[in-house]
Amino acid sequence: MDKITIRADQGETRIDRHIYGHFAEHLGRCVYDGFWVGEESSIPNTRGIRRDIVEALRKLRIPNLRWPGGCFADEYHWMDGIGPRAERPTMVNTHWGGVTENNHFGTHEFMDLCAQLECEPYICGNVGSGTVREMQQWVEYLTCAEKSPISDLRAANGRSEPWRLSFWGVGNESWGCGGNMRPEYYADEYRRYATYCRNFGDNRLFKIACGPNSRDYRWTETLMERIPASQMHGLSLHHYSLAGSWAAKGSATEFTEGEWFRLLQQAWFMDELVQKHSEIMDRHDPEKKVALVVDEWGAWHDVEPGTNPGFLYQQNTLRDALVAGITLNIFNNHCDRVRMACIAQTVNVLQAMILTQGERMILTPSYHVFEMYQVHQDALMLPVEVACENYGHQAESIPSLSVSASRSDDGTVHLSICNAHPKDDMTVAVDLSGMSPQVMRGRILTASQINAHNTFDNMKQVKPVELAATKFAEGVAHLELPGKSVAVFEIS
Repeated sequence: MDKITIRADQGETRIDRHIYGHFAEHLGRCVYDGFWVGEESSIPNTRGIRRDIVEALRKLRIPNLRWPGGCFADEYHWMDGIGPRAERPTMVNTHWGGVTENNHFGTHEFMDLCAQLECEPYICGNVGSGTVREMQQWVEYLTCAEKSPISDLRAANGRSEPWRLSFWGVGNESWGCGGNMRPEYYADEYRRYATYCRNFGDNRLFKIACGPNSRDYRWTETLMERIPASQMHGLSLHHYSLAGSWAAKGSATEFTEGEWFRLLQQAWFMDELVQKHSEIMDRHDPEKKVALVVDEWGAWHDVEPGTNPGFLYQQNTLRDALVAGITLNIFNNHCDRVRMACIAQTVNVLQAMILTQGERMILTPSYHVFEMYQVHQDALMLPVEVACENYGHQAESIPSLSVSASRSDDGTVHLSICNAHPKDDMTVAVDLSGMSPQVMRGRILTASQINAHNTFDNMKQVKPVELAATKFAEGVAHLELPGKSVAVFEIS
């Protein structure tokens, strides 16, 4: 029998709520025709921001939102997105579809969105095509309360008081679309740009450096060697899970068991990435002052047939829910170093929480995983030991079970479990040491088919359902966990 042992009396580190962050780039229909519909739209909105999306994301207790990119960040010039909307210059989004944007969604609109979401803004500044002065002035525009030409400009645009802003990214993917830099060159550029990202008044920036692309360990080594922790509070990491290759990623909804396995294997690879990058960081930063910020992660498939290939619009199935659950369990278990993350992306792009079609909106299976897992936010991570058979396909295998656990301030223990096997149910013994549990109650997300997904004609095909309560006997409870499922339990 498979077994999970939870050490309820051994937790030391809290799971930072910012692990459950999101990413919204100017890409496809994420911002325009996603969050932003404009004040004249017939779709219910608040100052141009779509109301039903805000309401749905608030139910996730979304902690942060990263913007404006992504690759877009290093071609975005923030002054084009302020002032009267009718007077803002247009721009061509050369990275994503070559479409012309009107810059109606800019700094004020983004900060308004974050206020409506009750989340913290995470802004990524332009290093690739921008200047030090441009980035310095953006920080000043946002956070300076003292009188200056830049704060006067903000006041003239309708905002006399500064905003509170913590998270600041200094460039994006500088090893690629953000400038094709060498790590040594970027490290020097980071030090220069970060110097001029000032703390105004009592506002304190949490500065995040562009970190490695997946397994580029040399990039991490170089930045940790060359940038002092006093200048770098976070180091980003990007990793996407693919069932195929970058040239042929495969369909989001039509796939074989082999493609199911390969995608979940890529999700599990995040554990190795986090461990190896953390080992490098530990050598240079044993006190763990610098956070590992996984600010782009998720499943990447081929776009839906008939859609703009530059818009990255893809469906979202039960398979993607497993990617989300496995990855979040990994982050929870490594919360001593991973203290922030952002899934890509929030609306209508890649592994989205929400898909829209005109006035209609659907919640994806990935949305439901985030809703179920929110109980871990800011809770104390509890060590878990998992003994289970592997799920094998051909000559390779991954663990059948992915698990994390936490204890909230009121003493309630939460356990999240993913069964990665697409067919086999599992009987799992849950042993809780360090407390005297009575019962566990939970919800589960599963479906009859591995490619089950919600559509605009069937919006609730994949949604969580309640499980019957399971009682403990001598500290052990036995669960019947269906294949291809994500479950979260409350133990009391």
